Amino acid sequence: MGAQIFSAVLAIVLGVGGCVVYFYGANKLVDIIFPSRGVSGAAAIDNLRRQGLIRPWLFIGPALLILTIYLIYPVVNTVITSFQNKAGEGFVGVANYQWALGDREFQNSIFNNLLWLLVVPAACTFLGLIIAVLTDKIWWGTIAKSLIFLPLAISFVGASVIWKFVYEYKGDGQVQIGILNAIVQGFGGAPQVWISMPFWNNFFLMVILIWIQTGFAMVILSSALRGIPEETLEAAVIDGANPFQIFWKIMIPQIWGTIMVVWTTITILVLKVFDIVLTMTNGQWNSQVLANLMFDWMFRGGGDFGRGAAIAVVIMLAVLPIMIWNIRQANKEGGL
Repeated sequence: MGAQIFSAVLAIVLGVGGCVVYFYGANKLVDIIFPSRGVSGAAAIDNLRRQGLIRPWLFIGPALLILTIYLIYPVVNTVITSFQNKAGEGFVGVANYQWALGDREFQNSIFNNLLWLLVVPAACTFLGLIIAVLTDKIWWGTIAKSLIFLPLAISFVGASVIWKFVYEYKGDGQVQIGILNAIVQGFGGAPQVWISMPFWNNFFLMVILIWIQTGFAMVILSSALRGIPEETLEAAVIDGANPFQIFWKIMIPQIWGTIMVVWTTITILVLKVFDIVLTMTNGQWNSQVLANLMFDWMFRGGGDFGRGAAIAVVIMLAVLPIMIWNIRQANKEGGL
């Protein structure tokens, strides 16, 4: 433990110290190469202009380099690999995509991902909006928001472990330690192996992501609701609008852009969902999703880099248009 703490502290010190040294040294070097003091007026103006052109690149240059190495290059390499064989060496054309279209497990993964897309973003956004409205009207709303937001601080794996205990099943005749089975048994029902029930187990897994992401939706939508001019709401009350009409006809239209940004942000997350399925079922009992299937083909069963990369490209193509729309909508909301 001591060695790990020392390594973490050393990494922070070296990282922060390295950034300080880099930016200070780079700025100093620019001042030396293109001095603005001690030179004639025209030369000083030219050097200041050159400094203005160079300095932004000193700040964004390292970030662009890291993005190129760890994002752009892997994307390009993945696309190339998707047209290659199992070993990622020989060119096989679109054979991997043809396999994907005809593979039953891939088709089941597509179906499951569509289920997640239909349920999770809608549930998170709806619950987050309702909670944001209700908690603004009670004195202990801040405490409630903190408790609802808390699951967002838990990793997906950690949350899955928690919910695994909720769905836990013991054999017939044994005491059920799983909360859900204990409740069912308390009402006279029979305990079930919830996460091994084909089709329905998808919804039990979705509950975990809804539990995590509702807090995110609540915080963003609560902030948007606070931005609605009070004069608009007061005018609606004077005109005789009831709370339901104010909510649907006054508040919702004014924060519609924010609602769509929250919806699409969660949609992107759902398309890449992996940890929850891996931890809870590992794709068994017809609960497979694309990201987990990609992991299986890429790193398990002998590994097939071509097929794994093809699935990764499918996920990327599904995420890309939503991400572009999300960025444009966010920019529009910010007035950019």
